[in-house]
Amino acid sequence: MRLIRYFLTFIQFFIFCHCLKRPHIILFIADDYGYSDIGYHGSHIRTPHMDRLALSGVRLNNYYVQPICSPTRAQLMTGKYSIHLGLQHSYIRPAQPNCLPYGEVTLGEKLQRLGYRTNLVGKWHLGFHKKHCWPTRRGFHHFFGFLTGAEDFYTHESDYLFPGKRKMWKGFDLRENDKNIAWDYQGEYSTHLFTKKVQKIIKKHDKSKPLFLVVSFQAVHGPLQVPKEYLQPYRYIKNEKRRIYAGMVTCMDEAVGNITKTLKHTGILENSVIAFTTDNGGRPHLGGYNWPLRGGKGSLWDGGLRGLGFVHSPLLPTKVRGSVVKKLMHVSDWFPTLVEGVAQGSVGKLKLDGYNMWPILSGETKTSPRKEILHNIDPLSTHPYRKKGLQSRQGRRWKRYFDTDIRAAIRMGKWKLITGIPGDGSWYLPPELYKTSKPFRLKEDKGKRIWLFNMIVDPTETTDVSLNRPEIVEMLLKKLSYYHKHSLPPTFPRNDVRANPKFYNQTWTHWSTIKVNT
Repeated sequence: MRLIRYFLTFIQFFIFCHCLKRPHIILFIADDYGYSDIGYHGSHIRTPHMDRLALSGVRLNNYYVQPICSPTRAQLMTGKYSIHLGLQHSYIRPAQPNCLPYGEVTLGEKLQRLGYRTNLVGKWHLGFHKKHCWPTRRGFHHFFGFLTGAEDFYTHESDYLFPGKRKMWKGFDLRENDKNIAWDYQGEYSTHLFTKKVQKIIKKHDKSKPLFLVVSFQAVHGPLQVPKEYLQPYRYIKNEKRRIYAGMVTCMDEAVGNITKTLKHTGILENSVIAFTTDNGGRPHLGGYNWPLRGGKGSLWDGGLRGLGFVHSPLLPTKVRGSVVKKLMHVSDWFPTLVEGVAQGSVGKLKLDGYNMWPILSGETKTSPRKEILHNIDPLSTHPYRKKGLQSRQGRRWKRYFDTDIRAAIRMGKWKLITGIPGDGSWYLPPELYKTSKPFRLKEDKGKRIWLFNMIVDPTETTDVSLNRPEIVEMLLKKLSYYHKHSLPPTFPRNDVRANPKFYNQTWTHWSTIKVNT
């Protein structure tokens, strides 16, 4: 018995010492944040705190996410493409019995096994119809935030228009862990509220254990709301939506600064890795701009896909601080990068689409394992009509490889191929920088179903070269065909009236497991 006790004591000591070596990980996620709307990209919007972190860290110049929220968050949490999760079609609606697939190992779960204390503050948006979908059942010891995709920044009520209904559903959506609905925080602006919660977690954290902290901001997603004091620096912006949005960005930047200060004052920062990502491009109609990139949120143009991202850490070698990584990186790469590269763990036998990019970020090597990115294949989104003429003949020509009516996009090296309906392909100019706010459009895009761009010489996707480089088109279509054959069918169930918050004291909750009379 004494020998067994000694052995157990040794194991506990070994785990304790090993945990101490693991860096703390702080992951910031911004919502609907425009690619051009940060200081170091030349924006007039003030972001001094994020600029400081990025400019003294490593900026990701070829970093890609998904065009909408749920798919990006699912890929971040699993390290897998949406086609391997069944989440390749749109985002998860609050009335859908749908969530991140139960069998998937999440980033939080993997880090828990490595001894991390895991926390998520802010937006979830990976499904909630069953409690098994909730953050506390998917790898997080602690959760404070909201489960739906958008809500009022002050009342914390989320609206939803059920298909075929005229009246909007409205439900309160703010809770702590599984049971505690956080009614007491009504009236408190969410960016400020989440910052306070994060600071409290940091101050109370046991430094003997590594910390994994996801700060998933509601900002700068609509509705456009911000305290009046943040509007003062932007009184010169005539466009009201842009003015409010700018204030929201600066408020979020202030939050990043305050959280970073708390990390420093508690001594946690010195052994931390801070990562920042957006979930998709900005929405010009709600103040977010991606200029000079084409398109925005919801599109397969780079304005919807190319994300703001950077890494900051005192642990980074001096030689890479202030550098820019131009290698391709994808949101699915965070899973293996944080587990293997930062936490020094192993992804084991998990079949991931992501790669460990830490050797690239830390300057250990210049050879990247990522050569291509599947942006998406969505078989539920197809071209609505068939056009006669050249595009029709092209479509018939390429159909033996891949159905070009399907909405899809892939990047391989310098080449990017898009098929089907990419979404709004306009270029939107930030109204405070240019006299005209009218978007630029290409008339010849109407009715097309295939585009090819050389992203090195044409990063703004102005010149389609698909007719000039048919061998590249063929190669990339074959790649799409391979991915499509090895994908899961999309999971996009019908909306269910049982989700209506009126049945649950006007709150959004695990509605599919509660019996109600509808």
